[in-house]
Amino acid sequence: MTDTARRRRRPSAAPLAGLLGPAVVAGVAYLDPGNVASNMSAGAEYGYLLVWVVVAGNGMAWLIQYLSAKLGIATGESLPQVLGRRIRRRGARILYWMQAELVAMATDVAEVLGGAIALNLLFDVPLLLGGVITGAVSMGLLVVQQRRGPRPFERLVAGMVLVIAIGFCAGIVVGPPDAGQTLGGLVPRFADAGSVLLAASILGATVMPHAIYAHSALTRDRFGRVEQHERPAILRATRIDVTIALAVAGTVNVVILLVAAATLQGVEGTDTLEGAHAAIGSALGPVVATLFAVGLLASGLASTSVGAYAGAEIMQGLLRVRVPLLVRRLVTLAPALAILALGVDPTLALVLSQVVLSFGIPFALVPLVRLTSRGELMGDAVSRWWTTALAIVFAGLLIALNATLLVLLATGA
Repeated sequence: MTDTARRRRRPSAAPLAGLLGPAVVAGVAYLDPGNVASNMSAGAEYGYLLVWVVVAGNGMAWLIQYLSAKLGIATGESLPQVLGRRIRRRGARILYWMQAELVAMATDVAEVLGGAIALNLLFDVPLLLGGVITGAVSMGLLVVQQRRGPRPFERLVAGMVLVIAIGFCAGIVVGPPDAGQTLGGLVPRFADAGSVLLAASILGATVMPHAIYAHSALTRDRFGRVEQHERPAILRATRIDVTIALAVAGTVNVVILLVAAATLQGVEGTDTLEGAHAAIGSALGPVVATLFAVGLLASGLASTSVGAYAGAEIMQGLLRVRVPLLVRRLVTLAPALAILALGVDPTLALVLSQVVLSFGIPFALVPLVRLTSRGELMGDAVSRWWTTALAIVFAGLLIALNATLLVLLATGA
């Protein structure tokens, strides 16, 4: 769709509700099965200890996603497109693309495995077949986005987010957490090297590199190149859009950890999603367990379609080539299906995929912060000095945590 067509479809004085939606799609990345595995593992193993990590990560995510959305609005291009123009040497672009592609594959591993596990829990579908089904459904969602435009795609994803929220939050109604321990979990601290590993996994699932790449593309697809007089209203709506999306995602993520802390801590077998599902059924009843599995399925289906969208944008923007949707989808599906075929523990693969994502954060975040601070690129939408300073602090904290994790893994601590 051309920029002219996009502007023609967007009224110059569109009501606020008509401007919302891109953040909901990007925000589903914060509700993927990797979040479930990481937060469930954190709650089951360390109780309320890492609540602060989920809350802090969500706060960082708000600013990061807003910056990404603002880049797309100000430039009419996605982050990969801008980087593809600015990284002039082809070799450097290819190296950058390779790390971004690895992140996209790690994303797909988490999401396809989550969908496969959910189908197995609900319908006893073999994991490999479940992975194929998850990939096929996500392909259908992407076809809707390509042929019908962003709005129908946004509505479908928003519906899935509602299912996800109901499925994962039902447990807290039946088995509420301890209020005092929940507040205590807001105090930043670690217990041991394992808690640092899980914190990095949580952040990898919360501050998602592919969501950073995708959000700028989603606002570009929705608004095209925005005229200067339209920017204030669209940026105002975008802040509201990001706030709603991240409030929902953050609440659900905290609830997942709290349910695990309140009902699964010390329970045998909760180090896998299948075991957690069984333990939830024993502690909270079969209805809650079924809702949990349904939420996990919706999470896998919605998030893998967004991940595939981001992967296609990464390839097109950085390599400047168009790859057919089916080919692109098969490339990112291959690692996840290989893991299922080889019988690798799916929950372990989920958690480790989030650690891989955490290492991809600096490669997406540092360029984003730098680009949105440049007036010649952003115009009147350039970030203020304090916004840039805060984003630099967030980036520094994330990079420092990843470096600490690397040392712990290298020393076997």
